[in-house]
Amino acid sequence: MKHRKKHMKNKYSFRKFSNDIHLWLGIASGLVLFVVCLTGTILTFEKEIVEWADAERYHVEAAAGSNIIPIDELVAKTEAGLKAKVTGVEIPANPNAVYRFTVQEKGPKGKKPEGGKGGGKTYLVNPYNGDITGTTKSATAEFFSTMMGLHRWLLLQDSGGKIIVGAATIIFVFLVLSGLVLWWPVKLRNWKQGFQIKFSANWKRVNHDLHNTLGFYAFIVLLIMSLTGLCWSFEWYKTGLSDVLGDEVFKQRKEKPMPSDPLNATQAEKLMLASLISKADQSFPYEGNYRLRFPADSAGSYVINKSRSGFFVLTAADKIQFEQYTGAVLKTEKFSDKPLNEQVASSVRSLHLGDIYGTFSKIIYFLACLFATSLPITGTIIWINKLKKKNKKEATGKRRVQRLKQHQPVTV
Repeated sequence: MKHRKKHMKNKYSFRKFSNDIHLWLGIASGLVLFVVCLTGTILTFEKEIVEWADAERYHVEAAAGSNIIPIDELVAKTEAGLKAKVTGVEIPANPNAVYRFTVQEKGPKGKKPEGGKGGGKTYLVNPYNGDITGTTKSATAEFFSTMMGLHRWLLLQDSGGKIIVGAATIIFVFLVLSGLVLWWPVKLRNWKQGFQIKFSANWKRVNHDLHNTLGFYAFIVLLIMSLTGLCWSFEWYKTGLSDVLGDEVFKQRKEKPMPSDPLNATQAEKLMLASLISKADQSFPYEGNYRLRFPADSAGSYVINKSRSGFFVLTAADKIQFEQYTGAVLKTEKFSDKPLNEQVASSVRSLHLGDIYGTFSKIIYFLACLFATSLPITGTIIWINKLKKKNKKEATGKRRVQRLKQHQPVTV
């Protein structure tokens, strides 16, 4: 009977296995995960912080009695002022925000600027007077660019940084899942302990509760962030996820606009952008943000993306394309009409960044990232405390053995 009890006591359980996996994987990846989670926390509100820090560029006030200049006039004025072609415009729903004009500038002898692949440079324009308030380049933007480099590849783009971050992210998935196993109460009467932090207890207990409870509250968001983030680290993972979903992840990056017929150019009048926006509003009758992309060549088309704005709204964009000579609608894509698998595939970026449901989901992601940043710290403290406790127990055991040996009777 005693032998059976001892055997049951020493049995290696799944919970014990999860604990060991959680411990050693956490120690192996803790520093990298701390950097990735910290930079992810900072990047969550990048747009809002940049626009706040550089408010003189991004914020405008309409003078009394002034109205927004029609978009076609703004484009003409911007092209004349910069002596360059506008290739795209972003029109925000916020009346106190600037318009963003993408301009394809030319380098020496008509060549594209060094390092440019056609993306162009973005200028910020006051829609009430047409003045250019600046560009998107600034010290604040550069800071966030550095944070992005740390987040994506630890500033080691050419030294395998992307692989290191990807490997740490895979480990993080196992940490989240094993952490859920460890959080699950062994006895039902202890269920409530997993949902609260006992601040009245000693600091070791508080640290343990912070690790367990915050990790539990954030685990779903952390799992989503991890599983989507791997798409940037490994091509094989992105391909595999595309196969699982039945639709290509990031396919919008490679999608080309519907073609226009250059034969229509001879009889067509210049299209007004305002009329195209009006047609887009008929297909998508809600207030929102616009992103206009102009035809790249004689066979290209106008593309308008429209997305909702607000504190709690689905920000996925609807898209409509127009023939560049006749203004005929070539294709309309409503996000809500897409099958679920296509919705998920096209939302991978938003699901990772946290802006899928506007400011509301950004707050949730910010808190989850903040919790995740604390996990390597609280977890390391738990490990150190356990080592101290183990060493103390071993030292006590050795002293007890020595005392027993000293009092052991001598046999003849």
